[in-house]
Amino acid sequence: MEEIINQEKQERAVLVGLNADCFSDEQTATEDTLDELESLLETAGGVCTGMVLQNRHTPDPHSFIGEGKAQEVKMLVEATNSTMVVFDNELSAGNIRALEEIIGVPVLDRSALILDIFAQRAKTKEGRLQVELAQYKYLLPRLSGMGTSMSRQGGGIGTRGPGETKLETDRRHIRERINRLEEELEQVRKVRSVQRERRMKNSVPVVAIVGYTNSGKSTLLNQLTGAGIPANNRLFDTLDTTSRLLRVSDNLDVILSDTVGFIAKLPHHLVNAFHATLEELEYADLLLHVIDLSDPYLERHIAVVDRLISKLAKPQTPVLRCYNKADLVYSEDIPMGKDVVAISAKKGINMDGLLKAIEKALNQRRHHVILGLPYSMGGKVETLHDNAQVLKVDYTESQIQIETILDEILFGRLREYVIKEC
Repeated sequence: MEEIINQEKQERAVLVGLNADCFSDEQTATEDTLDELESLLETAGGVCTGMVLQNRHTPDPHSFIGEGKAQEVKMLVEATNSTMVVFDNELSAGNIRALEEIIGVPVLDRSALILDIFAQRAKTKEGRLQVELAQYKYLLPRLSGMGTSMSRQGGGIGTRGPGETKLETDRRHIRERINRLEEELEQVRKVRSVQRERRMKNSVPVVAIVGYTNSGKSTLLNQLTGAGIPANNRLFDTLDTTSRLLRVSDNLDVILSDTVGFIAKLPHHLVNAFHATLEELEYADLLLHVIDLSDPYLERHIAVVDRLISKLAKPQTPVLRCYNKADLVYSEDIPMGKDVVAISAKKGINMDGLLKAIEKALNQRRHHVILGLPYSMGGKVETLHDNAQVLKVDYTESQIQIETILDEILFGRLREYVIKEC
């Protein structure tokens, strides 16, 4: 009985995409991106009742897909008893108003759908602040004429978060709320900064797990650290960053950080609003790019993640490509090469190989050495304790011998005192 009630409450949506000659690959809709939009809809709790892909040279300035095609969508909505329409492209407020007038049901775009999923999934205070900020920034330029989608109160896809209040009546209130949210998130960033300085002082490298949504990042973190994060087969299952200490080897501990999954056409409001979380990438010593080997759109999704890494991570940050779900493909389809490792996070296959690859990638920029410092440089011992990983200190008759792991900068300064490279 409960299942029947849930089905009745489930939003039924027709999905629409525009493939325009003037659009970039990131802007346009294809059959593949519509399939992904269907997965997003299911993640939000809805069900797809039909798909429409329109080809045009340019979008219609009024109804985006043209009034004739909008009338076709209306007939499909009526024939399938659908309750809403979701577009794979980003729409303006004028587009939404015109489409809702023609079709007669609420219209959302891809960005609004993703924001709705994030509103459902964010659990921590920080995550909720970031989602709310992203939603306000999305809504503010669209308030002039957000039709039935803005007036719907009380639940359903596209109405979670600030959409439940009558935002269109008070732009000033929204701007003030955006300012307050940004101030609160700045405090979060300051706390993170203090934590990061402590990690750097203890010389604990940070390995950030990145990847396309649903590639297996949380499953991998659980496998390596026992973090106990829910890892389900659905998009955007992890929004709130989780960090755990991981012993890679006897000589190396790292902080392993999970991050929100990337996706094609990720709303820039989310990239901006989630900067407090995604800045882990900027300070990471190594990025672990988890790739789903069974993904039919593997190359395209790798390109999406690489593009976002180039925007968010500091230049020259090493990237280790971790091909997950290797147990689901033929061995000849598993990539080989430098800075590449194949695993199965779910089954725990080749975790030792992954740890060795992490250590190797980090050690390319770190130096495990024994230093012989004269007693006149005794102050350097404290410097090393503050800024490097000190493994052993011996006070001999003639010098202080220190076994330590140094970064490039310290190694360059103390190179002349290196007795042995381990």
